[in-house]
Amino acid sequence: MSTTQTNELNASQSLNVIDDLSMNLGGTVQTMLVPIYEKFPFLAKTFLDIPLANLLAAVAVFLLFLLFRKLFTIVIMGALQKFSKFSHTYNDDKIISALKDPIGFAFILIGAHLFFLLIFKETELVKNILNTLAVYTIFWAIIAVMESLRDLFHHATGKFNPDLAHEMGNFVLKIAKVLVGAIGLAAMLQVWGINVTALVASLGLGGLAFALAAKDTAANMFGSFALLADKSIRIGEWIKVDGVEGTVEDIGMRTTKIRSFEKSLITVPNQIVSNSPIENFSRRGVRRIKMQVGLTYSTSAEQLNNIVKEIRAMLHSHENISQKETLLVNFESFGESALNIFIYTFTNTSNWERYLNIREDIHMRIMKIVEENGSSFAFPSRSIYMEQAQDENVL
Repeated sequence: MSTTQTNELNASQSLNVIDDLSMNLGGTVQTMLVPIYEKFPFLAKTFLDIPLANLLAAVAVFLLFLLFRKLFTIVIMGALQKFSKFSHTYNDDKIISALKDPIGFAFILIGAHLFFLLIFKETELVKNILNTLAVYTIFWAIIAVMESLRDLFHHATGKFNPDLAHEMGNFVLKIAKVLVGAIGLAAMLQVWGINVTALVASLGLGGLAFALAAKDTAANMFGSFALLADKSIRIGEWIKVDGVEGTVEDIGMRTTKIRSFEKSLITVPNQIVSNSPIENFSRRGVRRIKMQVGLTYSTSAEQLNNIVKEIRAMLHSHENISQKETLLVNFESFGESALNIFIYTFTNTSNWERYLNIREDIHMRIMKIVEENGSSFAFPSRSIYMEQAQDENVL
């Protein structure tokens, strides 16, 4: 056989899945109709060129498979889920749940296939559509199972890098799903008799144009590699990058998703994230308290000195103030309406809620110190002094 003939044969070959799934049930049903035709000749009459017996059988078979689908979902899948509860892992529960919808759809496909067979209307177009949907269902099931086993991917990548197990596991899973999806697409093209090998080879003619068009996608993919390798961000961390601030929800192959504090989801290309300064608030470990306390000018020097010393001692002994960081308490300046005390310190947590509670406690303690020393807090005010001159007699 020549090379040309071989290529033509490969191009004409198509993938047939639906016949294998139906297991020749159409032929079995058609054989069962023969004695019915013999016993009830009127059923041989046609409606829209379809024998009545075949039409009734087609509708009955399709409805029967819908019933099988319902029974399988409720009875079989329900029983499997109950048995899976006795196992020591949740993976089998997840797999069963993942396969529920694809298998249910497969029953509909088989019923539709038998319906068209029995009414003699399964043309080449109808068969190709059914085969395409059958291939789609198979790869849908594969990808659904992979998604249900996401924790296994996290566990596997955790052996190489425990710190980035979640991020790396998600990344590997996405690559695997893309590869499986590509194989599924090739299989669906094969259903229609398209030579996938020749199609891929023909893409080489436009390879340069494709590379130029996909340069941003490639840059984003390399950006995701850089983010994972540098360990600069992780899922759940609070970051600020390129003017976007929020919590990292996902690090994908192309983009990073950040949930802002207004609860909007912001998608940033990985190329921008990897090439921009990243401010990671979750990794600072401490959080700053910086304030200015203003006391009234009626406060004496002794009172002011005692207040400064007691605030400084209170912060040094506070269990939630980091003693490793800078701690400053000083009489800073004479303000327009207050004697200003400057306070600069750090809490030993970066958690916002805990930080607010610690800051509130510091405020309350400072108020108590000021009150116990007989002083009070100043507020913006202005005093006017009137000078009364003696009357002079003007001659």
